[in-house]
Order: sequence, then structure tokens, then C-alpha cells
Amino acid sequence: MIPVAGDGAEKGGTMSAETAPTTGEPAPRHRAAPAAPGGTAVPVGSTPAGNGSPAGDGRAGDAPEPPPADAVPARTPVPAAQWISWVALAMMTTSSVASLRAAPTMAIYGLAAVFLYVVPAVVFLLPTSLVSAELASGWKGGVYNWVSEGISKPAGFLAVWCQFAMTIFYYPTLLGFVASTLAYVINPDLATSGVWTAAVIVVVYWSGVWVSSRGTKAIAGLASGGLIIGTLIPGVLLVTLGVVFLGQGNPSAAPMDAEHLLPAWAGLSSLVLIVNNFLSYSGMEMNAVHVSSLRNPAREFPRSMFLAMGMVLLIFILPALAISWFVPAEELSLTAGIMQAFDAVFAQFGWQWLTPVIGIMLVTASVAGMLTWLAGPSKGLLLISRQEGYLPPFLQRLNKNGVQQNILVTQGAITTLIALGYALIPSVSSAYWVFSVITTQVYLIMYLLMFVAAVRLRRLHADHPRGYKAPIIRTLCGVGFVASAAALLVGFVPPSQLGTGSPWVYVLVVGGGALGLGLLVPFLFYRLRKPSWRLAEAQQPEVSAS
Repeated sequence: MIPVAGDGAEKGGTMSAETAPTTGEPAPRHRAAPAAPGGTAVPVGSTPAGNGSPAGDGRAGDAPEPPPADAVPARTPVPAAQWISWVALAMMTTSSVASLRAAPTMAIYGLAAVFLYVVPAVVFLLPTSLVSAELASGWKGGVYNWVSEGISKPAGFLAVWCQFAMTIFYYPTLLGFVASTLAYVINPDLATSGVWTAAVIVVVYWSGVWVSSRGTKAIAGLASGGLIIGTLIPGVLLVTLGVVFLGQGNPSAAPMDAEHLLPAWAGLSSLVLIVNNFLSYSGMEMNAVHVSSLRNPAREFPRSMFLAMGMVLLIFILPALAISWFVPAEELSLTAGIMQAFDAVFAQFGWQWLTPVIGIMLVTASVAGMLTWLAGPSKGLLLISRQEGYLPPFLQRLNKNGVQQNILVTQGAITTLIALGYALIPSVSSAYWVFSVITTQVYLIMYLLMFVAAVRLRRLHADHPRGYKAPIIRTLCGVGFVASAAALLVGFVPPSQLGTGSPWVYVLVVGGGALGLGLLVPFLFYRLRKPSWRLAEAQQPEVSAS
């Protein structure tokens, strides 16, 4: 999820008006004028055709005559600016965030899921989107450079480490969903088997590592159809059949009246599952690098983000509601809830033969998405570490295909141990939740650092060129920081909807996973680093925002 990318602020090789020098001297050769109506940047700079020195055998007579003083120098062509529309950016953002995987978690709340989706969107999704857009349009190198410039290099390493470390627990949650979905293709009873879930995680993950280590480009476009195959088609089908189901006079499993618009309050533990929405909304900064590809970022980027928010909310909320119409909350599985709903609705219409088809679609899209960015986070960490010497040489080695195989294998070994938790924890849903909340907490550490860095960069480097300036950035960062910190702390409270066992054991497991992996491990790497770990001092790492 951390694809290696170039500087988003200089998309297409041109320089925006805000980043162009203002020294009063003639424009440099690669400066571009505003775009022509057709959308192509017109180069206005120039460069001499020659340097005036002899090109022949050195005789003075062979030298070309100098051009007249009023001659127009030949123009050096520059690449055309590649503009994208704000609608296209909204679609890109939606496809990178929206998923059906989180729907069962919120379906437990019934109609109150609307409230629980909207609140994190306002206090987390919106600040994250606008703040990361300003950072991406002013500083290349992604979150590492943002935090390094705004706070310090050690903090920058912590931020990029958290982007990587969250995937260690994220893969078991993603593949736990795959295992439960696949069970409905083979035998639905397997969906509640921890041994089955652990086995699928291990097999699929290591198969993905093997494919990624080959350096193949064949999987590069697999995720392009994931939004359609694994999200839009199943989601639209589920909601449509759900509306027909209710329209036929069938009762909803969850109350759909105004009295249930807000979640029932039974202490903080009754709302803990809202933390999952912060993970659902994470990654918005990934597309922030495209802000400079808009013609008018100040006006178009907010439009794009509000449109994306609307589409993301619809994709999240409607399927969650549809699941609550068919499956009672006490029977919902956090990993197999989607398939439970499809199984129930297809039974109503006599289409049960479609259940395995939908299962295959969801599994294919999820596995394809995993393969396309399996090596991404570790690639970003590798580039930073080779530059600054944060990881030992063993973890920096590349195989013959140029892939960081040692990092992938080490990550896989830890993921395998975590996967065994599904076999050891009595409930698959409880194991899924524990790994989800650890993933979220580790990722939220990165967001806390990003919000602090954004405020400091605006204060310390107010005149630094930015393609986009977020409005009321201190307020946005303040709201985002408080919401992220609150979600991180709430994650330590066992949810009342799941049987997680002893509260103290729950806190110990979650705290050990989140704080140990998110803070202790990078601290040890930083303290134990040696000058010999720095392998590529001359190369500036360029890692996208996500």
C-alpha cells in the first residue's frame, strides 16, 4: 500500500504556478505557462541551440555565427501536463477505500450504523484527506518526508514503520475474511473453524509472497477490477434484493425506526466497534499525491473529496443495512457476515446456487488486491532504510528480481504466528476483531504524527510552495488528532458484542501487539542502528503517502 512514486507536486514534469521561482529573472527552460484550452501545458522557456564553441576541428572559422540579439531562441519541448478531473480523482479515491469487508461489523448496530459511519467520516476522513493533500502538494517523499521535515527524522521513521507494521496484522484480518467467504463455496460450517481460517491464511499469504518475490508484472492490473467485481456488483445486488425483500412485506431482522437512529448506550464498550471505521477510512492520503494533477486544486480538490466521501458512505452504509435486514445481530459473524446475508437472501428467492458464485467473486477480488500491493509497504520501508540505515543489512537485501525478499519472509513468519491465533482464540469473530483493532491502532500512530507535522510545517514553513492549502488547517489537524487519539484509546476496551474473555487478557494482547509492534520494535531498530547499515546515502527515498 506504499507504492513507490515520484513527486506528486510536479506531475507530468511541469511546475505549477505556486512552485515556480519568483526571482524576477527570465523563466527557466522547463517552466510551463498555464494550460491551453485543450489541457496541454505550453512551454514558455527557451534554451540556446548551441553553446557558441567550435563543433569542428577547432578552427575559428568553423564556429557558427552568434545569433542576432533579437533572435527568438529555439524552444525546448517539455512533457504535456497530465490533468485529471476532480470526478476522476473522486473515483480513484473511492476505489482505494471502499470495501464490503467492514459491513458485518457495523451491521450489528442496525440503523445506527448510519450514525457510526458518518461521525468518523467527518472527524477523521475529511481532515485526513484535506491535510494530506496539502502535504503531498508541497513535499515529495510521502509521509516519511512530511514527518521528518515537520518533526524529526526519527519521527519520520516511526511514521513509515507504522505504515509497514500495520500490514502484519492487516493480512490476517483480510485473509480471515477470505477464509470465511471461501467456506461458503466449499462448506459453510468451515466459516466458524479457527483451524480452517488459520490454514487458509498461511497458504494464501505464502503463495502471495512467492508470487511477489518473482517480481512479476502480470498482477499489476489485477486490482483495477476489484472495485467492480468484489464491491459494486455484490453490493448493488445485496441492497437491491434487500429492498425487494422488504417491499414484499417481510420484516427486517433489525428495527428500522427513528428510535434506533442512535446506538443504544450501554457504556463505552457498546461503541467500541466504531474503531473499525477508522481502519476502513484509512489510506485516503494515498491519493493525495494526485492533487497537483488537478487544474485548480484549491477549488476542485474539496469537491473531489466530498464526492468521494458521499460515494464511500453509500458503499459502506447500504450493504451494512442490507445485512442487518437478513441476519440478526446475535448471529452475525464479523468475517462471514456478507456471505450469511447472501445465503439468506438467495434462500428467499430460490437462488442459492448463486452463493458460491458471489463467494468466488469476493475471494478473487480480495486476493487480487492483496497481491497487487503485498510488497508495497516493505518497499517503502526498504528505500528509507537504505538511505538512513534504519534496518540491518539482512533485511535490506534484494533477490535476483530486485524484490526485498528477506523483509517479506520475515513478515510472513510473524504473520504465520499471528494466524495461529484464529486456531487458539475460541471465536473466529473475536480473533478477527483483535487483529483489526491492533491494525487500526498501529496505523493511527502514523496519523497522529502526520497531523502534528502538518501544523508545524504550516507554522515553520509558511512560505513553502504548496499546490493546495487546506482551509483552517489547525482546526482540521486538531479534530483529526483528537479523533485518532480517542479511537486508539477506545480500542483497548473490550467490545460488549463479542465474547473476548478476560478484559485484562484482552488489554494485554491488544496493547502488546499495538504498542510493542508500533513503538517498541522501531525504537530498538533506531537505538541499535550502525553506520554500516546505510547502503544508499546518495539516493533520496521517494515513497508515496501510503
